[in-house]
Amino acid sequence: MKGHVQDRWWRQKKDENGKFVFNAKGHPVREKTELFGKGERYKVRYYDPEGNERSKAFADKQLSKARAFLTSMQHDVLTGEYIAPESGAEKFRDYTMQWQKGQSADAGTRQTVNSHLKTGIFPFLGDKPLKVVEKTDTIRDWLDWLERPKVEGGRGLMASYRAVLFDTVSAILQAAADDKKIRSNPCRAKSIKRPKPVQRKVIPWPESRVHSVQLALPPEYTVIVPLGAGLGLRQMEIFGFSPDDIDRDEMIVNVQRQIRWIGGQPVFSPPKGGKTRVVPLGAGVLDAVDDHMSLREPMTLTLPWLEPGGRPETVRVLISRALRRTRKYRDKPVWHVTQGANFTKNEWKSAFGTAGLDYVDRRDGMHAMRHFYASTLLAQGVSIKEVAEYLGHHDPGYTLRIYTHLVPSSHKRARAAANKVFRPRKAGQAATDESATA
Repeated sequence: MKGHVQDRWWRQKKDENGKFVFNAKGHPVREKTELFGKGERYKVRYYDPEGNERSKAFADKQLSKARAFLTSMQHDVLTGEYIAPESGAEKFRDYTMQWQKGQSADAGTRQTVNSHLKTGIFPFLGDKPLKVVEKTDTIRDWLDWLERPKVEGGRGLMASYRAVLFDTVSAILQAAADDKKIRSNPCRAKSIKRPKPVQRKVIPWPESRVHSVQLALPPEYTVIVPLGAGLGLRQMEIFGFSPDDIDRDEMIVNVQRQIRWIGGQPVFSPPKGGKTRVVPLGAGVLDAVDDHMSLREPMTLTLPWLEPGGRPETVRVLISRALRRTRKYRDKPVWHVTQGANFTKNEWKSAFGTAGLDYVDRRDGMHAMRHFYASTLLAQGVSIKEVAEYLGHHDPGYTLRIYTHLVPSSHKRARAAANKVFRPRKAGQAATDESATA
């Protein structure tokens, strides 16, 4: 592999005929160059994989470092691990813009990622070169900044959100490593730990709390509770729910849309993760829907599908409200689209005060109805796999991790099964265990 270390201060002397001069012992005679004492002494010259000559300078008394660098570059070229020096000079922000081109085309996902970049990534890492972000010390400093309270100059973010930001940065840096922009992804270093969210056990509401909140909501919104606590719908699935999604013969609901807000524009889109699902419909929930429709006609709503400018989709939505500010789609005003955060602030939290209940924190948000729904199903012996399907989770293991402490104990049934094979000496004990499983 071609390459050498040039001494810019000294060279081998030549005579008047241009021949190299040697001393009596046969050693080359050296002389100072016109650059002696000026700038860096050693210049390493080597060739990249494309055959382009490259160089790097080293100071006086750093010959061993220069030689080691040459050996390293030659090794990297031969093994395919070579990283061009200028690659690491690209700013993290600029590379991220290129990285985003290969990510999800979903407008909502892009909006979420851009929000993460704006709030917790670019302010600290955006203007740093990749070769600086590649250092584990930089990642540690960034993680510390995310966690440090705002009064101390940090962001004061919860561990769960810090974990999301960490995963985003890790994905970007892994792509940079794959593109030979940096040598490795520092987020995968053993010395770097991903923020660990605090795992809180889900504590389902008692049934009395569910009914109290329902009664305290304005009449036009009381149907929200059976949709959430009786079907397990997410907040924006509730606002995108249509009575036409009901199959009354099969007594099921086809959950196939939600409302999302993309840059201030409401759109229809599939449920979270693009996962549509079928949920069994209880007769009481159907009664609540019919009672609501007997007083309020569903609102016919036309919105773009997936993203602003998408194909128009017309749906009869069960729940609607008038916005204070007119939204437009296809030059027509959109009055009846509910914005989740506004509803939580203005209607949902107010219902707690009306009912004489304390709104503790996010655990009392509308998502609590999904937890109630899951706990009710598990208490009735519905399997984790089925609960996962009804909730729209991709992985039953995820559902189990959330609700495992709510799964009824099978200890008594297990004892009774063993007693049928290995009969206990006390005759009454087997009968007791068997009756417990009846």
